[in-house]
Amino acid sequence: MRNSAFVTFAGIGLACAVVCFASFNTAFAAAEPKPDFAIKTKSVEASVSLDAKIKANAALAADCLTEGKAWVAGYSHDADIERKQDPQMFRNGAWSADRKYETRSVVDGHYVSIVRSDYTNTGGAHPNSGVNTILWDSTASKRISIRPFFTETADGGATMKAMVKAVLASLTVEKKKRDAGETATDEWFKIVEPKLLKIGAVTLAPSTVAGKSSGLTFHYPPYAVGPYAEGEYVAFVPWESLKPYLTPEGAKIFGGARPKGDDEGPK
Repeated sequence: MRNSAFVTFAGIGLACAVVCFASFNTAFAAAEPKPDFAIKTKSVEASVSLDAKIKANAALAADCLTEGKAWVAGYSHDADIERKQDPQMFRNGAWSADRKYETRSVVDGHYVSIVRSDYTNTGGAHPNSGVNTILWDSTASKRISIRPFFTETADGGATMKAMVKAVLASLTVEKKKRDAGETATDEWFKIVEPKLLKIGAVTLAPSTVAGKSSGLTFHYPPYAVGPYAEGEYVAFVPWESLKPYLTPEGAKIFGGARPKGDDEGPK
C-alpha cells in the first residue's frame, strides 16, 4: 500500500513537472518576438529582426530590412556553394545566421543610432559574432556619418587623434574591469586608427539630458581588440573631450553625462 501511494504521488509530481515545463516553454516562446524576415533551407536557417522603435519609422525599417535581406541572401548563396562542394560540413545540420537591429539612442528627435549585431554558426569550434552601427537622420530619411558634428575629420587629423586617444583610454579601463589588462597592448589596439573608417563602429551615446548625446560609443566585436573569450567591447568618449572640435550642430546635440548603467556590458 505504501509503495502504491508512493508511485501515485510520484506520478502526480512528474505530471505536474511536465505541465509546468511545457507552460514555461510556451510562455518563453510567446515572449520571443518573431523575426521580421526568415528563411529555412537545407543549407541555412537565417533571420532578420528589427526592434519596435525602428519598425515605427517606416523609412528606417525599410532601409534596415533591405540591407538585412541582402545579407541573408549572400550568406545563403555561400552556404549553398559550400554544401555542394563539401556536404560533410553540414553533417550537423544547416548553417545559422541571425541579424538584429537595435536602437541605441535618439538624439535631437531625429538622429537615430542603431547597433547591428550579427550571429553566424557554420559548425566550427564556436559561433561568430559581428557588430556594426548605423546613424540615421530621420529628417533627411538617410544614413549619415558623424562628420557634420565636427569641424574636420581628416585621416590623422587633430579630431581623429583625440578620438583615438580617448578610445584607447576607455578600452584600457574596460579591460581592467574584466581582469584582462594584459591584452591592453599596441598589438591588440592596432586596428584603432585615427581614420573615420578605421577607428570603429560608432554611435551617439544616450545622455542624462533628454534629446542630447553624452558622447560617442565605439563598438568592437570579439577578436577585434582582444581574444575571443573577452567578448565584445564598447569604448566611451565623453563629448567634453571633443568639445574643441565641434561644429555648431555638434555643440547643439551634445550635452549631459552618460546615464548610470549604460556601461554595464556591450550595448
